[in-house]
Amino acid sequence: MANKDAKHKSNVAGSWYCTDPDDENGEGCIACNVCYSGAPDFFAEDEDGNAYIKKQPESDEDKELCQEQLDACPVNSIGTDG
Repeated sequence: MANKDAKHKSNVAGSWYCTDPDDENGEGCIACNVCYSGAPDFFAEDEDGNAYIKKQPESDEDKELCQEQLDACPVNSIGTDG
């Protein structure tokens, strides 16, 4: 489960988030590109290739797409509070 206390600084406000690559729990983004390739409307990469949420999903379809990215993340660096 993503560490909600280690959110990437570039995430837009909302319930979905990506963790910072320096997360001490070992669940930080590893810049694998799964999420921002799979859902580029919602995930983006910073200058180091680490993911962050650029737009919060609103519709059920959008949330389902983001959930697919969460499930595919190899290091559990995507989370949601709602």
